[in-house]
Amino acid sequence: MMLRKKSNKFQILMMNYTKKAIPIFAMLALGLHSYAQDDAAALAQKLANPVAALISVPFQNNTDYGVGPLKGSRNTMNIQPVVPISLTKNLNLIARWVQPWVTQYNVTGIGQKQNGLADAVVSAFISPANSKNGFTWGAGPVFLVPVATEDLLATKQLGIGPTALALKQTNGWTFGALVNQIWGVSGGENRPEVNQMFIQPFVNYNWKSGAGIGGNMEWTNNWTAGNSTLWLNPTISGLTSLGKQKTQFAIGPRFNLAAPDAVKAKWGWRAVVVFLFPKK
Repeated sequence: MMLRKKSNKFQILMMNYTKKAIPIFAMLALGLHSYAQDDAAALAQKLANPVAALISVPFQNNTDYGVGPLKGSRNTMNIQPVVPISLTKNLNLIARWVQPWVTQYNVTGIGQKQNGLADAVVSAFISPANSKNGFTWGAGPVFLVPVATEDLLATKQLGIGPTALALKQTNGWTFGALVNQIWGVSGGENRPEVNQMFIQPFVNYNWKSGAGIGGNMEWTNNWTAGNSTLWLNPTISGLTSLGKQKTQFAIGPRFNLAAPDAVKAKWGWRAVVVFLFPKK
């Protein structure tokens, strides 16, 4: 009974936080303090392109409810710095590090809580410096880096594989897809072998103000376990300036369309803050 009360208090706290956060992010996403439309439109287009030559530091927070048979809660903060490096006049290297910080309760057992870093995913895309007719692409290696600090959030394996993406931008629209495949190559004693594919189709429309609407699907297929996880993430977004710092905000619901019963969530929401560092 005591554990159930604690779980209810945790869920009520997260629900109250959600109710407060949604109107705040929604107001910001409308771009109430937007700057010049030409600048906003150009930045919004670059942000919709994962291999654009734009330094950015996104903080993507995903909160999920009703996780697994115990109806647990999970919060994942993904810190995702993106740094472009000019290789030649015609080629860029786009380096991206995705570092999750996970806090979950009542997922692995009644009253159990895990809190800490999960393993990182690091990608390096070689991409043309200039798109042709709005079309661009990127390809390179992807690495699974075993930096997790919590045993139940860790694979304890170094992984490697290929990653690629292609997209088209036209009349404010961006649509494309990203894919990677990772195989575990070392470590992971007494752990299931890492062998998973990730596919992320995405679409987005941006107005000249920098505001946008769109979404993506995130499909992870675990070849070793023979199961899949599928999320649908629609969002609204907007650009603003916090002092001199150009920033994008986005928010939207999350729908867990498929997952193993042990980790399937009822619903969730996503909030994103992206700090931008465009070239002057």
